[in-house]
Amino acid sequence: MTLSEVASTASARQACQEAPFYQPVGNECELFEHAYRQRLPLLLKGPTGCGKTRFVSHMAARLGKPLFTVSCHDDLTAADLTGRYLLQGGETRWVDGPLTRAVREGGICYLDEVVEARKDVTVVLHPLTDDRRLLPLERTGELLEAPDDFMLVVSYNPGYQHILKSLKPSTRQRFVAQTFGFPPPAVERDIVARESGLSADRCSALVNLAARLRDMKGQDLEEGVSTRLLVYCATLIVAGMPIMQAARATLVEPLSDDDDVQEGLMEAIEATFGG
Repeated sequence: MTLSEVASTASARQACQEAPFYQPVGNECELFEHAYRQRLPLLLKGPTGCGKTRFVSHMAARLGKPLFTVSCHDDLTAADLTGRYLLQGGETRWVDGPLTRAVREGGICYLDEVVEARKDVTVVLHPLTDDRRLLPLERTGELLEAPDDFMLVVSYNPGYQHILKSLKPSTRQRFVAQTFGFPPPAVERDIVARESGLSADRCSALVNLAARLRDMKGQDLEEGVSTRLLVYCATLIVAGMPIMQAARATLVEPLSDDDDVQEGLMEAIEATFGG
Protein backbone atom coordinates (compact mmCIF):
# COMPACT_ATOMS: atom_id res chain seq x y z
CA MET A 1 0.00 0.00 0.00
CA THR A 2 1.46 3.34 -1.03
CA LEU A 3 1.66 6.41 1.16
CA SER A 4 -0.96 8.16 -0.95
CA GLU A 5 -3.34 5.23 -0.45
CA VAL A 6 -2.76 5.30 3.30
CA ALA A 7 -3.21 9.05 3.35
CA SER A 8 -6.49 8.68 1.51
CA THR A 9 -7.83 6.66 4.43
CA ALA A 10 -7.08 9.45 6.87
CA SER A 11 -10.26 11.17 7.96
CA ALA A 12 -10.80 14.75 6.95
CA ARG A 13 -10.69 17.38 9.62
CA GLN A 14 -13.75 17.16 11.80
CA ALA A 15 -13.47 20.43 13.70
CA CYS A 16 -16.63 22.50 13.29
CA GLN A 17 -18.57 19.40 12.23
CA GLU A 18 -21.43 17.91 14.20
CA ALA A 19 -20.28 14.92 16.22
CA PRO A 20 -21.34 11.60 14.65
CA PHE A 21 -24.02 9.85 16.68
CA TYR A 22 -22.69 7.67 19.48
CA GLN A 23 -24.67 6.26 22.40
CA PRO A 24 -22.49 5.91 25.53
CA VAL A 25 -22.92 2.75 27.57
CA GLY A 26 -20.56 3.66 30.41
CA ASN A 27 -17.91 6.21 31.26
CA GLU A 28 -16.00 5.85 27.97
CA CYS A 29 -16.56 9.47 26.92
CA GLU A 30 -15.27 10.79 30.23
CA LEU A 31 -12.24 8.49 30.09
CA PHE A 32 -11.42 9.65 26.56
CA GLU A 33 -11.64 13.31 27.56
CA HIS A 34 -9.47 12.81 30.63
CA ALA A 35 -6.87 10.90 28.60
CA TYR A 36 -6.85 13.67 26.00
CA ARG A 37 -6.49 16.46 28.58
CA GLN A 38 -3.68 14.61 30.36
CA ARG A 39 -1.91 13.75 27.08
CA LEU A 40 -2.24 9.99 27.58
CA PRO A 41 -2.47 7.42 24.76
CA LEU A 42 -5.61 5.28 24.66
CA LEU A 43 -6.12 1.62 23.74
CA LEU A 44 -9.61 0.41 22.79
CA LYS A 45 -10.37 -3.30 22.95
CA GLY A 46 -13.51 -4.93 21.62
CA PRO A 47 -15.16 -7.11 18.98
CA THR A 48 -15.62 -6.16 15.37
CA GLY A 49 -18.49 -3.76 14.72
CA CYS A 50 -19.18 -2.82 18.34
CA GLY A 51 -18.66 0.92 17.79
CA LYS A 52 -14.98 1.62 18.48
CA THR A 53 -14.37 3.59 15.30
CA ARG A 54 -17.64 5.51 15.61
CA PHE A 55 -16.71 6.34 19.20
CA VAL A 56 -13.36 7.81 18.18
CA SER A 57 -15.00 9.84 15.39
CA HIS A 58 -17.59 11.10 17.86
CA MET A 59 -14.99 12.15 20.42
CA ALA A 60 -12.75 13.86 17.85
CA ALA A 61 -15.66 15.98 16.66
CA ARG A 62 -16.83 16.57 20.23
CA LEU A 63 -13.38 17.90 21.13
CA GLY A 64 -13.17 19.84 17.87
CA LYS A 65 -9.96 18.12 16.78
CA PRO A 66 -8.92 16.75 13.37
CA LEU A 67 -8.95 12.97 13.13
CA PHE A 68 -6.45 10.92 11.14
CA THR A 69 -7.70 7.34 10.82
CA VAL A 70 -5.58 4.49 9.49
CA SER A 71 -6.94 0.97 8.98
CA CYS A 72 -3.98 -1.25 9.72
CA HIS A 73 -3.17 -4.35 7.67
CA ASP A 74 -0.37 -6.85 7.02
CA ASP A 75 1.52 -4.61 4.60
CA LEU A 76 1.35 -1.42 6.68
CA THR A 77 4.85 -0.25 7.58
CA ALA A 78 6.22 2.47 9.80
CA ALA A 79 7.07 4.50 6.68
CA ASP A 80 3.40 4.46 5.66
CA LEU A 81 2.63 6.21 8.94
CA THR A 82 5.57 8.58 9.19
CA GLY A 83 6.16 9.47 5.52
CA ARG A 84 8.65 8.98 2.72
CA TYR A 85 10.37 10.74 -0.16
CA LEU A 86 8.34 10.70 -3.37
CA LEU A 87 9.10 11.84 -6.89
CA GLN A 88 6.70 14.66 -7.76
CA GLY A 89 7.01 16.89 -10.79
CA GLY A 90 10.53 15.74 -11.46
CA GLU A 91 11.62 16.54 -7.92
CA THR A 92 12.06 14.34 -4.87
CA ARG A 93 10.20 15.72 -1.88
CA TRP A 94 9.26 14.48 1.54
CA VAL A 95 5.56 13.73 2.10
CA ASP A 96 4.28 13.32 5.65
CA GLY A 97 2.29 10.25 6.54
CA PRO A 98 -0.89 10.50 8.64
CA LEU A 99 0.89 9.99 11.97
CA THR A 100 3.41 12.71 11.21
CA ARG A 101 0.65 15.07 10.08
CA ALA A 102 -1.21 14.51 13.32
CA VAL A 103 1.93 15.27 15.34
CA ARG A 104 2.84 18.35 13.32
CA GLU A 105 -0.66 19.82 13.15
CA GLY A 106 -2.14 18.55 16.38
CA GLY A 107 -5.05 16.15 16.36
CA ILE A 108 -6.06 12.57 17.05
CA CYS A 109 -4.35 9.74 15.20
CA TYR A 110 -6.39 6.55 15.31
CA LEU A 111 -4.81 3.23 14.29
CA ASP A 112 -7.61 0.72 13.84
CA GLU A 113 -6.65 -2.95 14.41
CA VAL A 114 -3.08 -1.98 15.20
CA VAL A 115 -1.96 -5.59 15.70
CA GLU A 116 -2.46 -6.21 11.97
CA ALA A 117 0.40 -3.84 11.12
CA ARG A 118 4.03 -4.88 10.84
CA LYS A 119 6.16 -5.00 13.97
CA ASP A 120 8.14 -1.88 13.05
CA VAL A 121 4.98 0.18 13.56
CA THR A 122 4.98 -0.37 17.33
CA VAL A 123 8.63 0.67 17.48
CA VAL A 124 7.69 4.04 15.99
CA LEU A 125 4.81 4.42 18.45
CA HIS A 126 6.79 3.79 21.63
CA PRO A 127 8.42 7.24 21.93
CA LEU A 128 4.97 8.82 21.48
CA THR A 129 3.45 6.78 24.30
CA ASP A 130 5.61 7.87 27.20
CA ASP A 131 6.49 11.19 28.76
CA ARG A 132 8.78 12.05 25.82
CA ARG A 133 5.93 12.24 23.28
CA LEU A 134 8.45 12.29 20.45
CA LEU A 135 8.34 11.16 16.83
CA PRO A 136 11.81 10.57 15.33
CA LEU A 137 11.98 10.93 11.55
CA GLU A 138 15.27 9.31 10.64
CA ARG A 139 14.92 10.01 6.92
CA THR A 140 14.64 13.78 7.46
CA GLY A 141 16.73 14.02 10.60
CA GLU A 142 13.83 15.57 12.52
CA LEU A 143 12.75 14.88 16.07
CA LEU A 144 9.17 16.07 16.41
CA GLU A 145 7.71 16.82 19.81
CA ALA A 146 3.98 16.18 19.95
CA PRO A 147 1.93 19.26 20.88
CA ASP A 148 -0.52 19.23 23.76
CA ASP A 149 -3.46 18.68 21.42
CA PHE A 150 -2.03 15.49 19.89
CA MET A 151 -3.50 12.16 21.00
CA LEU A 152 -2.71 8.61 19.90
CA VAL A 153 -5.56 6.09 19.94
CA VAL A 154 -5.23 2.46 18.85
CA SER A 155 -7.68 -0.43 18.79
CA TYR A 156 -7.78 -4.17 18.31
CA ASN A 157 -10.07 -7.14 18.74
CA PRO A 158 -8.73 -9.38 21.54
CA GLY A 159 -11.23 -12.11 20.63
CA TYR A 160 -9.72 -12.59 17.19
CA GLN A 161 -6.01 -12.89 17.75
CA HIS A 162 -3.23 -15.06 16.41
CA ILE A 163 -0.20 -15.85 18.53
CA LEU A 164 1.95 -13.96 16.04
CA LYS A 165 -0.42 -10.97 16.02
CA SER A 166 -0.84 -9.63 19.51
CA LEU A 167 0.36 -6.60 21.41
CA LYS A 168 3.35 -7.24 23.61
CA PRO A 169 2.89 -6.44 27.31
CA SER A 170 5.59 -3.79 26.94
CA THR A 171 3.37 -2.05 24.38
CA ARG A 172 0.02 -2.60 26.09
CA GLN A 173 1.29 -1.07 29.31
CA ARG A 174 2.04 2.20 27.55
CA PHE A 175 -1.69 2.89 27.11
CA VAL A 176 -4.73 3.73 29.14
CA ALA A 177 -7.18 1.01 28.10
CA GLN A 178 -10.95 0.69 27.69
CA THR A 179 -12.85 -2.49 26.86
CA PHE A 180 -15.84 -2.26 24.54
CA GLY A 181 -18.59 -4.81 24.16
CA PHE A 182 -21.92 -4.93 22.42
CA PRO A 183 -24.40 -2.50 23.98
CA PRO A 184 -27.11 -3.69 26.38
CA PRO A 185 -30.24 -4.81 24.48
CA ALA A 186 -32.28 -1.65 25.10
CA VAL A 187 -29.39 0.58 24.06
CA GLU A 188 -28.58 -1.52 21.01
CA ARG A 189 -32.25 -1.41 19.97
CA ASP A 190 -32.23 2.38 20.16
CA ILE A 191 -28.96 2.59 18.19
CA VAL A 192 -30.25 0.33 15.40
CA ALA A 193 -33.55 2.22 15.27
CA ARG A 194 -31.87 5.62 15.08
CA GLU A 195 -29.30 4.58 12.48
CA SER A 196 -31.73 2.74 10.21
CA GLY A 197 -35.15 4.32 10.73
CA LEU A 198 -36.71 0.92 11.54
CA SER A 199 -39.28 0.95 14.34
CA ALA A 200 -38.08 0.14 17.84
CA ASP A 201 -40.36 -2.91 18.07
CA ARG A 202 -38.88 -4.47 14.94
CA CYS A 203 -35.38 -3.55 16.08
CA SER A 204 -36.03 -5.39 19.34
CA ALA A 205 -36.59 -8.58 17.36
CA LEU A 206 -33.26 -8.06 15.56
CA VAL A 207 -31.42 -7.45 18.82
CA ASN A 208 -32.95 -10.57 20.40
CA LEU A 209 -31.86 -12.52 17.33
CA ALA A 210 -28.34 -11.11 17.63
CA ALA A 211 -28.14 -12.41 21.21
CA ARG A 212 -28.96 -15.92 19.99
CA LEU A 213 -26.42 -15.73 17.18
CA ARG A 214 -23.73 -14.41 19.51
CA ASP A 215 -24.20 -17.46 21.69
CA MET A 216 -22.87 -19.46 18.75
CA LYS A 217 -19.51 -17.69 18.89
CA GLY A 218 -16.73 -20.12 19.71
CA GLN A 219 -18.85 -23.07 18.63
CA ASP A 220 -19.68 -22.54 14.99
CA LEU A 221 -18.67 -18.89 14.52
CA GLU A 222 -15.39 -17.05 14.95
CA GLU A 223 -17.23 -13.76 15.46
CA GLY A 224 -20.72 -12.92 16.69
CA VAL A 225 -23.01 -10.66 14.73
CA SER A 226 -22.02 -7.03 15.15
CA THR A 227 -24.15 -3.98 15.88
CA ARG A 228 -23.00 -2.70 12.49
CA LEU A 229 -24.53 -5.71 10.74
CA LEU A 230 -27.79 -5.22 12.63
CA VAL A 231 -27.91 -1.65 11.31
CA TYR A 232 -27.26 -2.94 7.79
CA CYS A 233 -30.08 -5.48 8.13
CA ALA A 234 -32.52 -2.90 9.46
CA THR A 235 -31.55 -0.47 6.70
CA LEU A 236 -32.32 -3.04 4.00
CA ILE A 237 -35.67 -3.83 5.63
CA VAL A 238 -36.58 -0.15 5.68
CA ALA A 239 -35.60 0.05 2.00
CA GLY A 240 -38.20 -2.62 1.23
CA MET A 241 -36.20 -5.84 1.10
CA PRO A 242 -38.02 -8.89 2.57
CA ILE A 243 -36.81 -9.68 6.08
CA MET A 244 -35.44 -13.13 5.29
CA GLN A 245 -33.46 -11.84 2.30
CA ALA A 246 -32.09 -8.93 4.32
CA ALA A 247 -31.15 -11.25 7.16
CA ARG A 248 -29.35 -13.69 4.89
CA ALA A 249 -27.38 -10.87 3.23
CA THR A 250 -26.32 -9.27 6.52
CA LEU A 251 -26.51 -11.84 9.32
CA VAL A 252 -25.59 -15.08 7.52
CA GLU A 253 -23.35 -14.57 4.50
CA PRO A 254 -20.88 -12.20 6.24
CA LEU A 255 -20.47 -14.54 9.23
CA SER A 256 -19.66 -17.86 7.61
CA ASP A 257 -18.99 -19.67 4.32
CA ASP A 258 -19.81 -23.07 5.79
CA ASP A 259 -23.11 -24.47 4.47
CA ASP A 260 -23.99 -26.22 7.73
CA VAL A 261 -23.30 -23.10 9.78
CA GLN A 262 -25.34 -20.97 7.40
CA GLU A 263 -28.21 -23.43 7.69
CA GLY A 264 -28.07 -23.17 11.48
CA LEU A 265 -28.09 -19.39 11.30
CA MET A 266 -31.09 -19.40 8.97
CA GLU A 267 -32.98 -21.72 11.33
CA ALA A 268 -32.46 -19.23 14.16
CA ILE A 269 -33.60 -16.40 11.91
CA GLU A 270 -36.70 -18.31 10.78
CA ALA A 271 -37.56 -19.08 14.40
CA THR A 272 -37.41 -15.35 15.17
CA PHE A 273 -39.33 -14.05 12.17
CA GLY A 274 -41.56 -17.00 11.42
CA GLY A 275 -40.07 -17.84 8.02
